[in-house]
Amino acid sequence: MTTVPSTSASAVTAPAADARVLGLAHYAARGVLEHVLARHGLTFQEQIVLHAAATADAPRTPDDLVTEVQGSLKADPAVLRATLGELLVKRLLVQDGARLRPTDTGRELLAAARAELAPASARIWGGIPAGDLAAAGRVLALVTERANAELAALDA
Repeated sequence: MTTVPSTSASAVTAPAADARVLGLAHYAARGVLEHVLARHGLTFQEQIVLHAAATADAPRTPDDLVTEVQGSLKADPAVLRATLGELLVKRLLVQDGARLRPTDTGRELLAAARAELAPASARIWGGIPAGDLAAAGRVLALVTERANAELAALDA
């Protein structure tokens, strides 16, 4: 193990990247996000679905949103449909014909959560050299590609 410089007074011991290290980093960062989202009355999954709707070029069908988010979260489509229903009940999404679009309230909620999360995100990511972030990004993209291929093979 090597010691990696830290922006805090203590140093972090860096183990080789593996599934456990990746999972620990994911759940630590997700824990911060979920804490912020809870103050806004959102779950992690609701935020992911609402973000997908809010960043789409045009209103999406429920099937399109479920497919997109299922590809990212690997969540059960029935659970994602229930999440769409919750967002409709909360009036964060609205039916627009056969399509769903975020309401102004939904967009404002996402923006408020993002703004509240920004300082913590800056503390978490700040000071990490760009080269390290680029290397981590390449490794994580490759791991994602390989894991998706394994999952596809298991589902075949």
